Amino acid sequence: MNSNKKKSNNSVEKLATLADVAEQAQVSTATVSRCLNSPERVDPNTRERVFKAIDALSYTPNFGARAMAARRTQTVGAVIPTMENSIFARGIQAFQEELSNHGFTLLVASSSYKPVREEEQIKNLIARGAEGLLLIGYDRNPVIYEFLRNRKIPVLVTWAFDPAEFRPAIGFNNVEAMSNLTKKILNLGHRKIGFITASLQNNDRARNRLKGIQEAMKKADLPEKNLQLVQTSYSIDNGAKAFEKIMSGKERPTVVIGGNDVLAVGALRKAKEMGFRIPDDLSITGFDDIELAQVVDPPLTTVHVPHRRMGTRAAQILVSLINGEKFEKSEKLQTTILFRGTLGHAPH
Repeated sequence: MNSNKKKSNNSVEKLATLADVAEQAQVSTATVSRCLNSPERVDPNTRERVFKAIDALSYTPNFGARAMAARRTQTVGAVIPTMENSIFARGIQAFQEELSNHGFTLLVASSSYKPVREEEQIKNLIARGAEGLLLIGYDRNPVIYEFLRNRKIPVLVTWAFDPAEFRPAIGFNNVEAMSNLTKKILNLGHRKIGFITASLQNNDRARNRLKGIQEAMKKADLPEKNLQLVQTSYSIDNGAKAFEKIMSGKERPTVVIGGNDVLAVGALRKAKEMGFRIPDDLSITGFDDIELAQVVDPPLTTVHVPHRRMGTRAAQILVSLINGEKFEKSEKLQTTILFRGTLGHAPH
Protein backbone atom coordinates (compact mmCIF):
# COMPACT_ATOMS: atom_id res chain seq x y z
CA MET A 1 0.00 0.00 0.00
CA ASN A 2 2.84 2.37 0.90
CA SER A 3 4.65 1.70 -2.36
CA ASN A 4 1.48 2.50 -4.31
CA LYS A 5 1.07 5.78 -2.45
CA LYS A 6 4.71 6.65 -3.14
CA LYS A 7 4.22 5.88 -6.83
CA SER A 8 1.12 8.06 -6.91
CA ASN A 9 2.96 11.01 -5.32
CA ASN A 10 5.91 10.69 -7.71
CA SER A 11 3.54 10.68 -10.67
CA VAL A 12 2.31 14.18 -9.84
CA GLU A 13 4.02 16.59 -12.20
CA LYS A 14 6.01 19.30 -10.43
CA LEU A 15 4.91 22.82 -11.36
CA ALA A 16 7.62 25.07 -12.77
CA THR A 17 8.70 28.00 -10.60
CA LEU A 18 10.08 31.43 -11.36
CA ALA A 19 13.52 30.11 -10.44
CA ASP A 20 13.15 27.28 -12.98
CA VAL A 21 12.39 29.79 -15.72
CA ALA A 22 15.34 31.94 -14.71
CA GLU A 23 17.68 28.93 -14.75
CA GLN A 24 16.53 27.76 -18.19
CA ALA A 25 16.73 31.28 -19.68
CA GLN A 26 20.05 31.92 -17.91
CA VAL A 27 18.85 35.15 -16.34
CA SER A 28 18.01 36.32 -12.84
CA THR A 29 14.58 35.87 -11.27
CA ALA A 30 14.29 39.67 -11.23
CA THR A 31 14.64 39.71 -15.02
CA VAL A 32 11.87 37.12 -15.36
CA SER A 33 9.64 39.26 -13.15
CA ARG A 34 10.36 42.31 -15.28
CA CYS A 35 9.44 40.37 -18.43
CA LEU A 36 6.09 39.50 -16.88
CA ASN A 37 5.30 42.90 -15.37
CA SER A 38 7.09 45.42 -17.60
CA PRO A 39 8.25 43.64 -20.77
CA GLU A 40 9.03 46.93 -22.49
CA ARG A 41 11.86 47.46 -19.99
CA VAL A 42 13.68 44.26 -21.01
CA ASP A 43 16.11 43.82 -23.92
CA PRO A 44 14.20 42.15 -26.80
CA ASN A 45 16.67 39.25 -27.10
CA THR A 46 16.54 38.58 -23.37
CA ARG A 47 12.76 38.89 -23.39
CA GLU A 48 12.48 36.34 -26.20
CA ARG A 49 14.70 33.91 -24.31
CA VAL A 50 12.61 34.26 -21.15
CA PHE A 51 9.29 33.74 -22.92
CA LYS A 52 10.66 30.68 -24.72
CA ALA A 53 11.60 29.25 -21.33
CA ILE A 54 8.12 30.08 -19.99
CA ASP A 55 6.52 28.23 -22.91
CA ALA A 56 8.88 25.25 -22.63
CA LEU A 57 8.20 24.84 -18.91
CA SER A 58 4.45 25.69 -19.14
CA TYR A 59 5.07 28.19 -16.37
CA THR A 60 2.07 30.06 -14.96
CA PRO A 61 2.69 33.07 -12.69
CA ASN A 62 1.16 32.92 -9.21
CA PHE A 63 -1.01 36.00 -9.52
CA GLY A 64 -2.45 35.50 -6.05
CA ALA A 65 0.99 35.77 -4.47
CA ARG A 66 1.87 38.69 -6.72
CA ALA A 67 -1.30 40.53 -5.75
CA MET A 68 -0.62 40.02 -2.04
CA ALA A 69 2.93 41.30 -2.41
CA ALA A 70 2.01 44.34 -4.47
CA ARG A 71 -1.43 44.89 -2.90
CA ARG A 72 -2.70 45.06 -6.47
CA THR A 73 -4.77 42.56 -8.42
CA GLN A 74 -4.80 44.27 -11.83
CA THR A 75 -8.46 43.28 -12.02
CA VAL A 76 -11.49 45.34 -13.01
CA GLY A 77 -15.13 44.37 -12.58
CA ALA A 78 -18.13 45.20 -14.75
CA VAL A 79 -21.78 44.55 -13.97
CA ILE A 80 -24.04 44.62 -17.03
CA PRO A 81 -27.83 44.24 -16.99
CA THR A 82 -27.96 41.26 -19.36
CA MET A 83 -25.94 38.83 -21.48
CA GLU A 84 -28.99 37.50 -23.32
CA ASN A 85 -28.62 39.82 -26.30
CA SER A 86 -25.87 41.89 -27.88
CA ILE A 87 -26.84 45.32 -26.54
CA PHE A 88 -23.67 45.58 -24.45
CA ALA A 89 -21.41 43.17 -26.36
CA ARG A 90 -19.40 45.56 -28.55
CA GLY A 91 -18.80 48.07 -25.78
CA ILE A 92 -17.67 45.44 -23.28
CA GLN A 93 -15.44 43.79 -25.91
CA ALA A 94 -13.67 47.11 -26.58
CA PHE A 95 -13.49 47.73 -22.81
CA GLN A 96 -11.75 44.38 -22.27
CA GLU A 97 -9.35 44.87 -25.17
CA GLU A 98 -8.19 48.25 -23.87
CA LEU A 99 -7.91 46.96 -20.28
CA SER A 100 -5.65 44.20 -21.57
CA ASN A 101 -3.38 46.82 -23.14
CA HIS A 102 -2.89 48.22 -19.64
CA GLY A 103 -2.27 44.83 -18.04
CA PHE A 104 -5.71 44.48 -16.43
CA THR A 105 -8.05 41.48 -16.39
CA LEU A 106 -11.83 41.91 -16.63
CA LEU A 107 -14.42 40.08 -14.53
CA VAL A 108 -18.00 40.43 -15.84
CA ALA A 109 -21.24 39.78 -13.98
CA SER A 110 -24.89 40.15 -15.04
CA SER A 111 -27.67 41.56 -12.88
CA SER A 112 -30.67 40.54 -15.03
CA TYR A 113 -31.97 44.10 -14.48
CA LYS A 114 -32.47 43.28 -10.77
CA PRO A 115 -31.08 45.89 -8.33
CA VAL A 116 -30.62 43.41 -5.46
CA ARG A 117 -28.69 41.04 -7.70
CA GLU A 118 -26.55 43.91 -8.97
CA GLU A 119 -25.63 44.84 -5.39
CA GLU A 120 -24.66 41.21 -4.71
CA GLN A 121 -22.54 41.11 -7.87
CA ILE A 122 -20.80 44.37 -6.96
CA LYS A 123 -19.88 43.05 -3.52
CA ASN A 124 -18.73 39.73 -4.97
CA LEU A 125 -16.47 41.46 -7.48
CA ILE A 126 -14.91 43.61 -4.75
CA ALA A 127 -14.42 40.50 -2.59
CA ARG A 128 -12.53 38.94 -5.52
CA GLY A 129 -10.15 41.87 -5.69
CA ALA A 130 -11.63 44.17 -8.34
CA GLU A 131 -9.77 47.48 -8.10
CA GLY A 132 -12.39 49.41 -10.05
CA LEU A 133 -15.91 48.95 -11.39
CA LEU A 134 -17.77 49.72 -14.60
CA LEU A 135 -21.51 50.16 -14.03
CA ILE A 136 -24.33 50.76 -16.52
CA GLY A 137 -26.37 53.89 -15.84
CA TYR A 138 -26.73 55.89 -12.63
CA ASP A 139 -29.74 54.24 -10.95
CA ARG A 140 -28.90 52.28 -7.81
CA ASN A 141 -29.29 52.46 -4.06
CA PRO A 142 -27.09 55.22 -2.55
CA VAL A 143 -26.00 52.64 0.04
CA ILE A 144 -24.04 50.70 -2.58
CA TYR A 145 -22.28 53.87 -3.72
CA GLU A 146 -21.39 54.52 -0.07
CA PHE A 147 -20.09 50.94 0.22
CA LEU A 148 -17.76 51.55 -2.73
CA ARG A 149 -16.69 54.99 -1.51
CA ASN A 150 -15.75 53.63 1.93
CA ARG A 151 -13.57 51.02 0.25
CA LYS A 152 -12.03 53.61 -2.07
CA ILE A 153 -13.11 51.66 -5.17
CA PRO A 154 -13.23 53.87 -8.30
CA VAL A 155 -16.53 53.61 -10.17
CA LEU A 156 -17.25 54.68 -13.73
CA VAL A 157 -20.79 54.99 -15.08
CA THR A 158 -21.35 54.37 -18.76
CA TRP A 159 -24.14 54.01 -21.37
CA ALA A 160 -25.43 57.26 -19.89
CA PHE A 161 -24.44 60.90 -19.56
CA ASP A 162 -26.27 63.39 -17.39
CA PRO A 163 -24.73 66.85 -16.89
CA ALA A 164 -26.58 67.13 -13.56
CA GLU A 165 -24.85 64.02 -12.15
CA PHE A 166 -21.53 64.35 -10.29
CA ARG A 167 -20.34 60.75 -10.67
CA PRO A 168 -17.62 60.07 -13.26
CA ALA A 169 -19.21 58.88 -16.49
CA ILE A 170 -18.61 58.35 -20.14
CA GLY A 171 -21.67 57.84 -22.29
CA PHE A 172 -24.36 59.55 -24.27
CA ASN A 173 -27.33 61.73 -23.35
CA ASN A 174 -30.33 59.42 -23.66
CA VAL A 175 -32.82 62.29 -23.46
CA GLU A 176 -31.12 64.20 -26.24
CA ALA A 177 -30.60 61.16 -28.46
CA MET A 178 -34.24 60.06 -28.33
CA SER A 179 -35.50 63.63 -28.63
CA ASN A 180 -33.50 64.09 -31.85
CA LEU A 181 -34.97 60.89 -33.30
CA THR A 182 -38.51 61.91 -32.34
CA LYS A 183 -38.08 65.31 -33.99
CA LYS A 184 -37.18 63.57 -37.27
CA ILE A 185 -40.22 61.33 -36.88
CA LEU A 186 -42.52 64.32 -36.30
CA ASN A 187 -41.04 66.13 -39.28
CA LEU A 188 -42.29 63.24 -41.42
CA GLY A 189 -45.85 64.00 -40.36
CA HIS A 190 -46.34 61.43 -37.60
CA ARG A 191 -48.60 62.59 -34.78
CA LYS A 192 -49.49 59.36 -32.98
CA ILE A 193 -46.60 57.43 -31.48
CA GLY A 194 -46.25 54.03 -29.83
CA PHE A 195 -43.27 53.41 -27.54
CA ILE A 196 -42.12 49.97 -26.42
CA THR A 197 -39.68 50.25 -23.53
CA ALA A 198 -38.05 48.26 -20.77
CA SER A 199 -39.37 48.79 -17.26
CA LEU A 200 -38.91 52.42 -16.26
CA GLN A 201 -38.23 51.45 -12.65
CA ASN A 202 -34.53 51.36 -11.68
CA ASN A 203 -33.53 52.17 -15.26
CA ASP A 204 -32.53 55.79 -15.88
CA ARG A 205 -31.68 55.03 -19.53
CA ALA A 206 -35.23 53.87 -20.27
CA ARG A 207 -36.80 56.78 -18.38
CA ASN A 208 -34.63 59.30 -20.17
CA ARG A 209 -35.48 57.89 -23.58
CA LEU A 210 -39.15 58.28 -22.72
CA LYS A 211 -38.41 61.81 -21.54
CA GLY A 212 -36.78 62.55 -24.90
CA ILE A 213 -39.94 61.52 -26.76
CA GLN A 214 -42.13 63.55 -24.40
CA GLU A 215 -39.98 66.68 -24.78
CA ALA A 216 -40.09 66.52 -28.58
CA MET A 217 -43.86 66.00 -28.55
CA LYS A 218 -44.35 68.90 -26.14
CA LYS A 219 -42.35 71.23 -28.38
CA ALA A 220 -44.58 70.17 -31.27
CA ASP A 221 -47.71 70.92 -29.17
CA LEU A 222 -48.84 67.31 -29.22
CA PRO A 223 -50.97 66.09 -26.31
CA GLU A 224 -49.73 63.32 -24.00
CA LYS A 225 -52.59 61.05 -25.12
CA ASN A 226 -50.90 60.80 -28.54
CA LEU A 227 -48.21 58.61 -26.96
CA GLN A 228 -49.03 54.97 -26.19
CA LEU A 229 -46.57 53.31 -23.84
CA VAL A 230 -45.94 49.61 -23.18
CA GLN A 231 -43.31 48.41 -20.70
CA THR A 232 -41.82 44.95 -21.11
CA SER A 233 -38.59 42.97 -20.77
CA TYR A 234 -35.95 43.13 -23.49
CA SER A 235 -36.47 40.32 -26.00
CA ILE A 236 -37.67 39.94 -29.57
CA ASP A 237 -40.73 37.98 -28.47
CA ASN A 238 -41.66 40.62 -25.89
CA GLY A 239 -41.24 43.33 -28.50
CA ALA A 240 -43.68 41.45 -30.73
CA LYS A 241 -46.24 41.02 -27.94
CA ALA A 242 -45.97 44.69 -26.96
CA PHE A 243 -46.48 45.73 -30.59
CA GLU A 244 -49.61 43.61 -30.84
CA LYS A 245 -50.93 45.23 -27.67
CA ILE A 246 -50.31 48.75 -28.99
CA MET A 247 -51.97 48.02 -32.32
CA SER A 248 -55.03 46.41 -30.74
CA GLY A 249 -56.30 49.79 -29.51
CA LYS A 250 -58.76 52.04 -31.31
CA GLU A 251 -56.22 54.84 -31.87
CA ARG A 252 -53.40 53.15 -33.74
CA PRO A 253 -50.07 55.00 -33.94
CA THR A 254 -48.44 55.60 -37.30
CA VAL A 255 -44.96 54.97 -35.85
CA VAL A 256 -43.68 52.61 -33.15
CA ILE A 257 -40.41 53.45 -31.42
CA GLY A 258 -38.47 50.62 -29.82
CA GLY A 259 -36.55 51.50 -26.66
CA ASN A 260 -33.78 49.44 -28.20
CA ASP A 261 -33.19 47.47 -31.40
CA VAL A 262 -34.20 44.13 -29.85
CA LEU A 263 -37.70 45.39 -29.03
CA ALA A 264 -37.95 47.16 -32.40
CA VAL A 265 -37.05 43.99 -34.31
CA GLY A 266 -39.74 42.11 -32.40
CA ALA A 267 -42.23 44.82 -33.35
CA LEU A 268 -41.11 44.65 -36.98
CA ARG A 269 -41.57 40.88 -37.09
CA LYS A 270 -45.09 41.08 -35.66
CA ALA A 271 -46.00 44.01 -37.94
CA LYS A 272 -45.15 41.96 -41.02
CA GLU A 273 -47.09 38.98 -39.65
CA MET A 274 -50.11 41.27 -39.20
CA GLY A 275 -49.87 42.41 -42.82
CA PHE A 276 -48.44 45.93 -42.36
CA ARG A 277 -46.26 47.24 -45.17
CA ILE A 278 -43.20 48.90 -43.65
CA PRO A 279 -42.81 51.87 -43.92
CA ASP A 280 -45.85 52.58 -46.19
CA ASP A 281 -48.50 51.66 -43.62
CA LEU A 282 -46.44 52.03 -40.46
CA SER A 283 -42.95 53.13 -39.41
CA ILE A 284 -40.75 51.43 -36.81
CA THR A 285 -37.50 52.67 -35.28
CA GLY A 286 -34.96 51.32 -32.80
CA PHE A 287 -32.09 52.45 -30.62
CA ASP A 288 -28.46 51.20 -30.31
CA ASP A 289 -27.56 50.07 -33.85
CA ILE A 290 -26.59 46.51 -32.98
CA GLU A 291 -25.77 44.22 -35.93
CA LEU A 292 -29.30 42.80 -35.91
CA ALA A 293 -30.62 46.18 -37.07
CA GLN A 294 -28.76 45.85 -40.38
CA VAL A 295 -29.88 42.35 -41.33
CA VAL A 296 -33.66 42.53 -40.79
CA ASP A 297 -35.91 43.28 -43.75
CA PRO A 298 -36.28 46.16 -44.23
CA PRO A 299 -33.15 47.31 -42.36
CA LEU A 300 -34.01 49.17 -39.17
CA THR A 301 -33.82 52.94 -38.80
CA THR A 302 -32.14 53.45 -35.45
CA VAL A 303 -29.91 55.58 -33.23
CA HIS A 304 -26.27 54.65 -33.57
CA VAL A 305 -24.44 54.45 -30.23
CA PRO A 306 -20.60 54.57 -30.45
CA HIS A 307 -20.20 51.37 -28.41
CA ARG A 308 -16.56 50.62 -29.17
CA ARG A 309 -15.41 54.19 -28.61
CA MET A 310 -17.31 54.21 -25.32
CA GLY A 311 -15.77 50.92 -24.18
CA THR A 312 -12.23 51.97 -25.08
CA ARG A 313 -12.46 55.33 -23.33
CA ALA A 314 -14.15 53.73 -20.32
CA ALA A 315 -11.15 51.43 -19.88
CA GLN A 316 -8.67 54.30 -20.20
CA ILE A 317 -10.57 56.44 -17.70
CA LEU A 318 -11.06 53.65 -15.16
CA VAL A 319 -7.39 52.67 -15.27
CA SER A 320 -6.49 56.31 -14.64
CA LEU A 321 -8.87 56.44 -11.67
CA ILE A 322 -7.40 53.22 -10.26
CA ASN A 323 -3.91 54.71 -10.58
CA GLY A 324 -4.98 57.70 -8.49
CA GLU A 325 -5.40 60.23 -11.27
CA LYS A 326 -8.28 62.70 -11.12
CA PHE A 327 -11.07 62.67 -13.67
CA GLU A 328 -12.29 66.22 -13.73
CA LYS A 329 -15.22 66.06 -16.12
CA SER A 330 -17.54 63.36 -17.43
CA GLU A 331 -17.34 62.75 -21.17
CA LYS A 332 -20.31 62.96 -23.51
CA LEU A 333 -20.26 60.96 -26.74
CA GLN A 334 -22.42 61.82 -29.73
CA THR A 335 -25.08 59.56 -31.16
CA THR A 336 -26.28 59.69 -34.76
CA ILE A 337 -29.50 58.68 -36.50
CA LEU A 338 -29.12 56.01 -39.19
CA PHE A 339 -31.96 56.23 -41.71
CA ARG A 340 -32.59 52.84 -43.24
CA GLY A 341 -35.79 51.25 -44.49
CA THR A 342 -38.32 51.30 -41.65
CA LEU A 343 -39.05 55.03 -41.28
CA GLY A 344 -41.15 56.92 -43.81
CA HIS A 345 -43.78 59.63 -44.03
CA ALA A 346 -46.95 59.21 -42.00
CA PRO A 347 -49.64 57.51 -44.12
CA HIS A 348 -52.53 59.74 -45.22
